[in-house]
Amino acid sequence: MSKQKINIRNIILILIVIFITIMRLLTFKYQGWSNFTPIGAIAIFSGVYFDEKWKAYAMILITFFLSDIVINHSYTGHWSLWSSYTFWNCLCFAIVVFIGSLIKKINVAIGLLIILVPVLVHWLVMDLPWVTLYPDTLTGYGQSLIEAIPFERNMLLGDVIFGAILFGGFELAKSKYTVLRSQKQLAI
Repeated sequence: MSKQKINIRNIILILIVIFITIMRLLTFKYQGWSNFTPIGAIAIFSGVYFDEKWKAYAMILITFFLSDIVINHSYTGHWSLWSSYTFWNCLCFAIVVFIGSLIKKINVAIGLLIILVPVLVHWLVMDLPWVTLYPDTLTGYGQSLIEAIPFERNMLLGDVIFGAILFGGFELAKSKYTVLRSQKQLAI
């Protein structure tokens, strides 16, 4: 019986992640909304809710990688499996999953952390001097961070909205359907 609950929980988590990833594909047509995506919220959500953490890493990396292929095609007109930023983005979101896996209980303080972690990790890693076109100096890094603020602002807005949908929706669903609770929660 418990295997069935875990499987149903995982299936629901996977379907939620896939459904919300589709929202990432909708922003490519609207340059002003560039990076207004659910990917950061998905990363931390996966880290928090998947009991088997390899599934959290697999979900974010697969959904990011596949949706990135579609987005890159939309911008360039040709199919590309890898861009110069793919590795660094995957690293960012893997770090976010790891941080999410450390979260044991959801409350208001953790909610603020959930909102801020993905964008902070992405901002600090993606603007490193060897990742960007800015000079490999501390000044170049600072300049890159400043130039990235509008882009990261959109990511923060996406994390707030999609994080509220993901976390709020799943917490509400867990309160109504015990099959969505983890084994640890059922044991309490």
